[in-house]
Amino acid sequence: MSAPLYYYPNRMGRIVLLAMEEILGHNGVNAVLNLAGLPDYIDHYPPHNQDLKIPFVHVSAIQTALESAYGPRAGRGLALRAGRACFKYGLREFGPELGLTDLAFRLLPLPVRLQNGSEAFAALFNNLTDQKVRLAHDEKFIYWNIERCPLCWGRQAEGPVCMLAVGLLQEALYWVSAGKNFQVEEKSCLACGDSACTIVIDQTPMS
Repeated sequence: MSAPLYYYPNRMGRIVLLAMEEILGHNGVNAVLNLAGLPDYIDHYPPHNQDLKIPFVHVSAIQTALESAYGPRAGRGLALRAGRACFKYGLREFGPELGLTDLAFRLLPLPVRLQNGSEAFAALFNNLTDQKVRLAHDEKFIYWNIERCPLCWGRQAEGPVCMLAVGLLQEALYWVSAGKNFQVEEKSCLACGDSACTIVIDQTPMS
C-alpha cells in the first residue's frame, strides 16, 4: 500500500520559496530546486491560492537539498533564517485571519499573547494544511508538537532537522512580544524516530 499524500496549500509553498529567495538569492533557490529534483518550481512559484497542491515530500526534499548544497550545519542555519523570513511573508498573508494584528491583541499581557498567539498559529496549520500540531504548556514552557511534519517528511537523521519551523516560531514570538527574543529549540524529531517534532519554547524572554 502506498503512503498517504499530505499537502500544504499553494500560498504556503509560495511563502517558503519567497523566503528562501530572500536568504539565498534567485540563483541560490534555483540551484536548491534543481538539487531537490523540483525544477518545475523554477520561475514558476505556486499560485496565490489556498488549493492543497504542495506535497509534503516536496517541502522535505527542498530542506534536504539545502543541507546537501551548503552542508548540514550551514544548511540548517540558512533554513532557520528562511523560517524567520517566512513569518514576515506569512503575517502579510494570514495576520488578519489570526487576529494577531488587532489592537486588542497587542494590548494583552505578554503571557496571554504568547498563549493566544501559539493557539492561533497552531489552528492555522491544523485548519488550512495537512500538518498536525498539538500544543501543550506548563508554567515555564510551551511545547509545539508537530505530529505530521512536512519539513522532515520521509527523512531519517541523527538529530532534529526542522530548523525552518524553529526560525518561524522565533520570529513569531519576536513579533508577538513586540521585540523580545526567546529560547526556541527542537528537542525531538520524527526524522530521528521520535513520536513528534517537539519544539520547546521558554516563555521567559532572553531579552
